[in-house]
Amino acid sequence: MATSAFIVIDVQNDFCPEGALAVADGDAVVAPINAMMADFDHVILTQDWHPHDHSSFASQHDGLEAFSTTTMDYGEQTLWPDHCIQGSIGAEFHPSLNLDRAELIIRKGYRTAIDSYSAFFENDKTTPTGLGGALKERGITHLAMAGLATDFCVAFSALDAAKLGFDVTVHLSACRAIDLGGSLDAAISQMTDAGITLID
Repeated sequence: MATSAFIVIDVQNDFCPEGALAVADGDAVVAPINAMMADFDHVILTQDWHPHDHSSFASQHDGLEAFSTTTMDYGEQTLWPDHCIQGSIGAEFHPSLNLDRAELIIRKGYRTAIDSYSAFFENDKTTPTGLGGALKERGITHLAMAGLATDFCVAFSALDAAKLGFDVTVHLSACRAIDLGGSLDAAISQMTDAGITLID
């Protein structure tokens, strides 16, 4: 399957149990993701990589709490606990994740003024990460995705990939969600409407 790639989204310590922005049962995705890597010629990892003063952190907004929302230049932004800070243990990949198969690591969220859920575009929907071009140069047409979290970085990545013309499959059994205010149901609905294949 030389035209297929496996995109592993943000399987990092801060999104796993005891992390700064822990996703419930987040570490349960590691074993199935490692097993799936053998099915693909191309494996790509994404990594949240925030400066310590990132604008999506609630700590940077006086009087606002984590998981509340605010308005940025690019639209509504959920505010998060400080997480995945560049060079920190929390930003490292889960220690059991197989890194040997990764031919490319896309770091995102490193610009202070803008968050980046998607592996393809920052939250302004226009600033590219470069992943789309890298995949097309390799002749890749089909993408499989798994990782953390289903309703944010996985869904945003899958939706952007579909808009770019890729055939996209999301392996929900190797994902876990934050589910903030119904965000999981909304993400599932959006991915279904976009023609993305969901495998549970």
